[in-house]
Amino acid sequence: MTDAKGAAPRETLLIDLALQGGGSHGAFTWGVLDRMLEAPWIEIEGISGTSAGAMNAVVLAHGMATGGREGARAALAEFWRRVSRAAAMSPFQRTPLDKIMGRWTLDNSPAYLAADLMARLISPYAIGMGDYNPLRDLLCDMLDFEAIANGPVKLFITATNVRTGRGRVFRRHEITPEVLLASACLPTLHKAVEIDGEAYWDGGFSGNPTITPLVNECDAHDVVLVQINPVERPGVPKDARDIQSRLNEISFNATLLKELRMMALLRKVVDAGAGEGALWADMRMHRITTDLMVELGASSKLNAEWAFLEMLRDEGRRATEAFAERHRADIGLRSTFDIEDFIRGA
Repeated sequence: MTDAKGAAPRETLLIDLALQGGGSHGAFTWGVLDRMLEAPWIEIEGISGTSAGAMNAVVLAHGMATGGREGARAALAEFWRRVSRAAAMSPFQRTPLDKIMGRWTLDNSPAYLAADLMARLISPYAIGMGDYNPLRDLLCDMLDFEAIANGPVKLFITATNVRTGRGRVFRRHEITPEVLLASACLPTLHKAVEIDGEAYWDGGFSGNPTITPLVNECDAHDVVLVQINPVERPGVPKDARDIQSRLNEISFNATLLKELRMMALLRKVVDAGAGEGALWADMRMHRITTDLMVELGASSKLNAEWAFLEMLRDEGRRATEAFAERHRADIGLRSTFDIEDFIRGA
């Protein structure tokens, strides 16, 4: 998304961002955003985010509101640094052998194995820790929610209503620490987060991320999807942990695939002469992702070591550079993400 060396300056282009959730894998998205913010011709109008994507979205919006592009870059770096510092006291740590072998997984961590077993057998409502979330203090201490509400970036943060099963999209004037915690609330680890008398779980169950408000409420005609949850994986999972991890990936991608299928269908309808769905048909889609996510195990989403976060950040910057080299001239003119081919494979 950045300017290539020697490239002629471009006119300012509005874009929207759709940011998936995925725990500490969201540091990949940090890298993507960090590199985008270095491109002066890119103006981010709106961001839809879920879970870790919601955190990245709101931290960027806070930085933009209080310090412009450089403020946003600094805020993202500070957020992930604070996450890493908080995780340093976590019992979820790699074993010495995993560190020697260069594996980022927590699959062999005694604390992770115990927590994984407990999550399958014991409700968070049965233990006192279900109310505790270290992110709450971090968010309250770091973010200026009034500045976010009046800032330049439109926000659409999704959480799942436990009672109805439907997603609720919170706009920037509604964002609070509780909204962010709700968007990232895994029901096997934390009690549901209550907002306005309703209980909410992770937004990934109902929109990961939700694209509809970007289409209906923003002026930009280019959406960049930053995808960190693999849609496809080779082979068939055989052990219980891998099966559960794959089920979570499939369920967290289901709503995204549904929206993309709707977009593809509406494009065909409009091409056939119908007037409905013009907004969806006019939206140009782009995607930034990496094959690295297929290699990383699900347990690494709880690994917040600074070296791991830095590696993911650098991969995000690299993936953005690679995208820019291929498609810089396409942004603003045509889609670079073949939705029909993507959903056909899915």
